[in-house]
Amino acid sequence: MPFFLCRLLPPRPTFPADMTGEEARLMQDHAAYWQRAADKGEAVIVGPVLDPAGVWGLAIVEVSDPAAASALTEFDPLIRSGRGFRYDIHPIPQAILRTTHQPSPL
Repeated sequence: MPFFLCRLLPPRPTFPADMTGEEARLMQDHAAYWQRAADKGEAVIVGPVLDPAGVWGLAIVEVSDPAAASALTEFDPLIRSGRGFRYDIHPIPQAILRTTHQPSPL
């Protein structure tokens, strides 16, 4: 199955430093939504990226096609909230995956 990089862009450059209470609740719903996607095997990795140019969210998903990747992002509570969050979705045409997880020696 193909992989897609879903980049979640926040509603403003200062997010999450100035997150409102409502946005904090939406972020909890967002995390729970993506945990369910991970539990179903659709999301491979999800989390924030601490980019010096501005924080953004990352989801690498393994789904059947671009429409399935788009559907996952469209049902994210942050998107459904209409508060200015948006996703850019990019196909990953090739990927090297580890075969097993080895604990770090540190």
